[in-house]
Amino acid sequence: MRVFVGIDLGSTTTKAVILDSQSNIVGRGITNSRSNYDVASQIARQEAFVQARFKLTRDALSADSELSGSENLFLPLLDRKFRLSHHLEELDRLATELHKAADGPRHAHYSNSLHRLLDEIVEEMQQRTRKHFSALAVRKSEFFRDLAAADYMQLAEERSDPKGIAFETLTSLFDQAILPVENSTSAEALERLIDDAMDVALEASQTSMADRVDKLRGAVDAARATALDEVATVGTGYGRQRLPFPKEQVRSEILCHGLGAHTMFSGTRTVLDIGGQDTKAIQVDENGIVTSFQMNDRCAAGCGRYLGYIADEMNLGVHELGPLAEKSTCHVKINSTCTVFAGAELRERLSLGQKREDVLAGLHRAIILRAMSLLARSGGVEDEFTFTGGVARNPAAVAALHDLVDENYGERTTNISADSIYTGALGAALFARRGYQQAA
Repeated sequence: MRVFVGIDLGSTTTKAVILDSQSNIVGRGITNSRSNYDVASQIARQEAFVQARFKLTRDALSADSELSGSENLFLPLLDRKFRLSHHLEELDRLATELHKAADGPRHAHYSNSLHRLLDEIVEEMQQRTRKHFSALAVRKSEFFRDLAAADYMQLAEERSDPKGIAFETLTSLFDQAILPVENSTSAEALERLIDDAMDVALEASQTSMADRVDKLRGAVDAARATALDEVATVGTGYGRQRLPFPKEQVRSEILCHGLGAHTMFSGTRTVLDIGGQDTKAIQVDENGIVTSFQMNDRCAAGCGRYLGYIADEMNLGVHELGPLAEKSTCHVKINSTCTVFAGAELRERLSLGQKREDVLAGLHRAIILRAMSLLARSGGVEDEFTFTGGVARNPAAVAALHDLVDENYGERTTNISADSIYTGALGAALFARRGYQQAA
């Protein structure tokens, strides 16, 4: 099976999309971007191929008249088993790296007690992991770093002792250990985990599908055996110059977001992408070809990294900012969206007694006002209007955008996909497919 891969190397997340020969999406992958961009693109790509393997399994089950419908039971089970195994394996590596860090000379005077404490913390994290991936669990994040950090920091705070092993000591060990763990997953390890998860899921299915388990195993084995031949790859994004691709396999993120948005919503004429490090306002024609654009790439003001900084200042997760801002009853006017001064203004507003949710509502409106300026300079907001990027997942940002577009341009059809964060990677994969077809 020939496939085409697009990779969008962003400043905060790296995304990958895999297309088949008919431009159908067969796999997606996403990971935190790291200082090592090569590793980030590799892990996102591996995740996309994992999802492609799952889709092949789903297609094989749904195509069989006797098995049709069983995919709705089998695939969620398979996904949970795979992700649980993967997370537990990464926890084992985290434990190894934590103990390596604890062996440093700074910790020699309480080395034994520190190692015992780390074992206790990791053991409790393993127990929590099984709950995170239970059938009814709702996870706050799919990233190992986020889930592991939340559990580790809570347990470290509970078990630390200012007169003994301090909380700061435990957090510094985590900071040293997490990068080697994130950068160590191999494609071979993921394939092994997929095979193991499929075997476990098949065994668990014997009870509910005992009369069809042999056919189920045959369909699963057929999906396993299908080769995915990566014939073309294109990279884009903030860090595209660091991608390990030849120059001709790299495309501008403006072009990729324009084409990706047009493909997702064919009526798109204006695209706004707010990513981690930059904001892009793009105008496209009826074919998805970019006709004009404006881009804020001088600093991270009003972008995802700005929201990340605000979240750190308020000791919240980035995913918590939007829902909290939606509870506001009075928007606070924010004078600056400069990341450098954001902390000072935030603390000043809170010290004056203004509520967190009101301050956050004002921050979100200020971010969208900055984006509206770029949209105006690019040519305004045409109908249809598509909002992409990680910030498109933030409900407060979406609400502020709807309000400001209505105020300035009147009613517009606004498109926001649940998969909007993959728009750039989709555009890159489409360019990969076009390039391959033109060369053939």
